[in-house]
Amino acid sequence: MGRRCALLIACISLAACESATLPLRAGTGEQPTLPPPKSSLIPTVHIAPAKGWPQGAKPVAAQGLAVNAFATGLDHPRWLYVLPNGDVLVAESNAPPKPDDGKSIKGWFMKRIMKRAGAGTPSANRISLLRDADGDGTAETRSVFLTDLNSPFGMALIGRDLYVANTDAIVRFPYEPGATRIDAPGTKVADLPAGTINHHWTKNIVASRDGARLYATVGSNSNIAERGMDNEVNRAAILEIELATGRTQPYATGLRNPNGMAWQPQSGALWTVVNERDELGSDLVPDYLTQVKQGGFYGWPYSYYGQHVDARPSPQRPDLVAEAIKPDYALGAHVAALGLAFYEGKLLPSRFTNGAFIGEHGSWNRRPRSGYKVVFVPFTAGRPSGEPEDVLSGFLDAEGNALGRPVGVAVDSRGAVLVADDVGNVVWRISPVR
Repeated sequence: MGRRCALLIACISLAACESATLPLRAGTGEQPTLPPPKSSLIPTVHIAPAKGWPQGAKPVAAQGLAVNAFATGLDHPRWLYVLPNGDVLVAESNAPPKPDDGKSIKGWFMKRIMKRAGAGTPSANRISLLRDADGDGTAETRSVFLTDLNSPFGMALIGRDLYVANTDAIVRFPYEPGATRIDAPGTKVADLPAGTINHHWTKNIVASRDGARLYATVGSNSNIAERGMDNEVNRAAILEIELATGRTQPYATGLRNPNGMAWQPQSGALWTVVNERDELGSDLVPDYLTQVKQGGFYGWPYSYYGQHVDARPSPQRPDLVAEAIKPDYALGAHVAALGLAFYEGKLLPSRFTNGAFIGEHGSWNRRPRSGYKVVFVPFTAGRPSGEPEDVLSGFLDAEGNALGRPVGVAVDSRGAVLVADDVGNVVWRISPVR
């Protein structure tokens, strides 16, 4: 172990040399700047150690907006879902055991980095229900809604059926409006790719407009297919699940790690945010927001941001690169975009209508750090129409520690924006200044 610690220190020292040469904004928007890649044996490592919020501290909201704690004292809150009656479900979750991930020296090294960033705590494996009955913007009651789950993440209600995306399967539970707990056993609807590596474990779901299908995000089992494509079956993809039969098929592929999904209000199209690949330097590759085209291929692992070839995968697939779709909107390199919610509420100023709120969990592979905030991308006529705006920041302190890290975002029944903070163990609520 002493030798490994010495190696860890040496690796961090070596990795400190590379840094960004472009401002983060150069890698955002519809036409991001994509400099030549920088490959090295030791990746850039610049984490923000998880610290948590001091008593009374909170993030900084944009001008004209205010933020307050909707709920505190949670256990690694990752994802949010607002029920029709206004109750808020929060998935308190972390990675499951992955015995075959991180067996190499590099994998051992990365496990310890992620632990320092707040990703090493055991999963609570539950969903809690938060209720703000008096409408003051703070949840007065908290109930344990579902337990004994397996690293749960996405949630979707169709009629009186609540679907939960565990890391390995989608499970259906009966739901009664107003219920504060479900004790009935779940019924498995469909398996999801998991296994003993399960590199990207989070699985999100959204329902189709007619309620007949679910769409599920499944991240890759590696950074760049270094474990072989036989370990990537139905991964780096959005899957379509037919609820009547459980039939599962790829809807879109080549998406390294999609997470947030939402239907754009004006166009009705499905959009997602995607975490792109690492270890090509601090300026590459931008994470992105894109419309999801049925049958579309988005490049991973053979190319990035359309048809920019990544030389690392072997064998190369120029036939697939030729089909790769360029994403619609870049969010900046390594911001770790996770949450996505389009705004259809009436509470916030009109400039937010139909646009996208995005939770950026924050980088580990960029110097200086990027992400660690919630941004807003304006939309006009169903398309992005301007630069991203920081709406919630201040998640890093002056020493570079992470006081919090935003993940899922949702719009509550009154039109405020909720943000799950898995390091601060808080759900924040963004509303107008009174």
